[in-house]
Amino acid sequence: MEQLFNLLAAYKDEMVEIRRHLHQNPELSFEEVQTPAFIAGYHEKLGLEVRRGVGGRGVVSTLKGGKPGKTVALRADFDALPIQEETDLPFKSNVPGVMHACGHDGHTATLLVLAKVLTEMKGELEGNVVFIHQHAEELAPGGALPMIEDGCLDGVDVIYGTHLWAPLPMGTVGYRTGPVMAAADSFTIKVQGKGGHGAQPHLTKDSIVIGAQLVSNLQQIVSRRVNPLDAAVVSVGAFEAKNAFNVIADTAMLTGTARTFKEDVRVTIEKEIDRIAKGTCLAADATYEYIYKRGYPAVVNHKEDTEFFVEVAKKVPGVVELEEIEAQMGGEDFAYYLEKVPGTFFFTGAEDAAWEETFPHHHPKFKINEDALLLAANLLGAATLTYLKQNTNERIEVTK
Repeated sequence: MEQLFNLLAAYKDEMVEIRRHLHQNPELSFEEVQTPAFIAGYHEKLGLEVRRGVGGRGVVSTLKGGKPGKTVALRADFDALPIQEETDLPFKSNVPGVMHACGHDGHTATLLVLAKVLTEMKGELEGNVVFIHQHAEELAPGGALPMIEDGCLDGVDVIYGTHLWAPLPMGTVGYRTGPVMAAADSFTIKVQGKGGHGAQPHLTKDSIVIGAQLVSNLQQIVSRRVNPLDAAVVSVGAFEAKNAFNVIADTAMLTGTARTFKEDVRVTIEKEIDRIAKGTCLAADATYEYIYKRGYPAVVNHKEDTEFFVEVAKKVPGVVELEEIEAQMGGEDFAYYLEKVPGTFFFTGAEDAAWEETFPHHHPKFKINEDALLLAANLLGAATLTYLKQNTNERIEVTK
């Protein structure tokens, strides 16, 4: 373990250099070309077994240890977002309208250098490590599911993943047993009324008025249809009905998102949106079209593996605080991996105390403290070595 931490610290500058290179050259979900090529080339130089184009644009690299044992998978995503960067960083994005505004550049750099270090230690490894570099996390249907279908989890016994998290202070590690991130769904409702002259509203079926009532009525779902002990969100994000100032709109389009942790609540919300849309439009003698698209399921951490990780993290250099965080309403397709194999997904604090203001993920001025890259590598590496050493059969006993 000491060797792991020393090597990672020695390669920290390389980690930062890779992160900055990726930050300057971001690529959108399902459009990644240079990024997976860079990743695959790095692993190939390490002499590892590399598969390109996994599930479309993913990269999977396998390190076989010098001794027999179990197999640990580590995952990092590498896609960027359609955002124009507004930071003052000297290595800001070179691509107009595209930015790494969620830390995926840091995830990738962390996993690449960790692969390098573990490769140098492979003679002592009691098992194997699979490095999963995933494309298209930011855009459903995402890259995780097709990569799984293409065999990225074949032979894997456990999987770990982390997210560099700007809202958490540097040195803080956030964990949670059970649901940690929400199922992320979207919906569209098209209200079909009857347009006409603004001076003759009695001859129309005003889709804007109907749509406004619908937005208000949808708020009853969480407040009156969902158990108060179950967390859920129904948000309308867009309402479109463009016309001249004196024209009553013929149609109105509403789009939004629903976030849940439990499958039964998810089903309820999907049905309730339809029921309320139907009733609201019926009352106004209008019609509607409704589309509900299921996105990623909830990320549900396995209890035993999360407790195991917490015990390991207590001994990792750079960890100041281990915090059992509240579940996040954001979505993550790491959920698919955890549906197939045991594991846990945790948050590595990446806030810099010197910043005047910390900007949230997906913001044009989003930044991370690059010291968090080393901490994330230490955590993933320590969990990997400890798991392999214990050969999955002997777990660290958790003292309550």
